[in-house]
Amino acid sequence: MGILAYLGILVIIPYLVAKNDPFVKFHIKQGLVLVIIEVIGWVLALIFWPLWMLFWIGKLVIFILVIIGIVNVVQGTEKNLPLVGGYAQRLNI
Repeated sequence: MGILAYLGILVIIPYLVAKNDPFVKFHIKQGLVLVIIEVIGWVLALIFWPLWMLFWIGKLVIFILVIIGIVNVVQGTEKNLPLVGGYAQRLNI
């Protein structure tokens, strides 16, 4: 379930199934922040289409954060992701 939390919109599945598990909940919060950032990026890319290169750099950063998150799940650790970990802790789900 922890891995699904980092696979975009699939964060809904662990939220519905295992949100009471503290380990999974930690990763759900971080995955949800990544999805929110990605959606905001898509909207900004549609509005400011001449800056599409910045959008792809942002997508690369999100992809790297997803990989780090999945590695943390596989290792069984609850490490905050760089850049987004602080925002994830503020979510109340």
